[in-house]
Amino acid sequence: MDLLYWLSQSLKQRGHEVDIYTSDFELDRGYINSLQGVKVYPFHSWFHVSGIHVMPGIIAEAGKKLRNFDIIHLHAYRSFQNVVIHRYARKYNIPYIIDAHGAILRIGRGNKGLKQLLKWIYDVAFGNRILRDSGKVIAQNEMEASQYREAGVSQSKIIQLPLPFATGEFARLPSGGLFRRRFDIEQKHIVLYLGRIHWIKGLDFLIESFYELTKLRNDVVLAMVGADDGYKSTLEKMIYRLHLSNGVLFTGFLKGEEKLSAMVDADLLVQTSVYEQSSKTPFEAILCNTPVIVSKDTGAGDDVAKIDAGYLVEYGDKSELVDRIQYILDNPDKAQSKTQRAKKYIEANLSLTSQTEKYEKLYQEVTESHKM
Repeated sequence: MDLLYWLSQSLKQRGHEVDIYTSDFELDRGYINSLQGVKVYPFHSWFHVSGIHVMPGIIAEAGKKLRNFDIIHLHAYRSFQNVVIHRYARKYNIPYIIDAHGAILRIGRGNKGLKQLLKWIYDVAFGNRILRDSGKVIAQNEMEASQYREAGVSQSKIIQLPLPFATGEFARLPSGGLFRRRFDIEQKHIVLYLGRIHWIKGLDFLIESFYELTKLRNDVVLAMVGADDGYKSTLEKMIYRLHLSNGVLFTGFLKGEEKLSAMVDADLLVQTSVYEQSSKTPFEAILCNTPVIVSKDTGAGDDVAKIDAGYLVEYGDKSELVDRIQYILDNPDKAQSKTQRAKKYIEANLSLTSQTEKYEKLYQEVTESHKM
């Protein structure tokens, strides 16, 4: 998780002692080892139930050491470690805050039947108490704040902290053309999607809209960058049916400079999600000087609208999406002007340095309030 990585590193650099308790499931050791001065305790995951990894080793560790902490920052919501940490935080009277990262709601297209039941059981047995006993809960935007309220959290406990961005990572961008050359892209324009290949990302809507766009112009390729999360075969059938095989490119997962190169070379980034909590990807594209289009009525859409960072579309409105893409491609100067204004705002207000100060203030406030 980029937020946890950069926040813990920044807090350490500012003189704080930071320990991370996590699962060893798919743990990237190189990634962890690059956290200079931060102690990471990976506990073995014996098994998982609906994504909740059971790590018995954390129980003894928390029982011995949790009393030594001043404050605890819980990331995510439904997890085995949160149950354990909540128990010992209460036992040792240690305050904690929760950063659910959009995981509060139970209901959704992918959360029906048994999965939804398991989430309900977790909430009744543990989750509601974990929320109730927290010092504060963090919402990235108003959308997530409303989710906390719906879960019964009082407004006085909710604080909005937008995602911080390691803006220094975007100070030196790759040269243009690297992505284009690697994937032999001949079309004049690149429309980029960056993220998981999953139904919730609205990729059927994106491909159907792209099909309508190809009726108007033949100089555009749709580059789909991201790991398959069970939906690629469905999209490939759609692409075959619409005769788009020469116009849609799947690259697989890219990271580091390859990921940056994709955003640098793209004429625009499109995020057509059904549900999207975070504006992380659109704002990263903006930091690469790339205009963005996102779905309305999502957390990302709210963030983009708040600072006029890009263009919004109604989910499912293919004509509107085609029009927005056409406008950006045909008016690059106007689109770039909007993008540069947003980039300056992100650098000035959402940098890791400025946001870390806000987290420090929150930790101090919760700690002092807990002593009263």
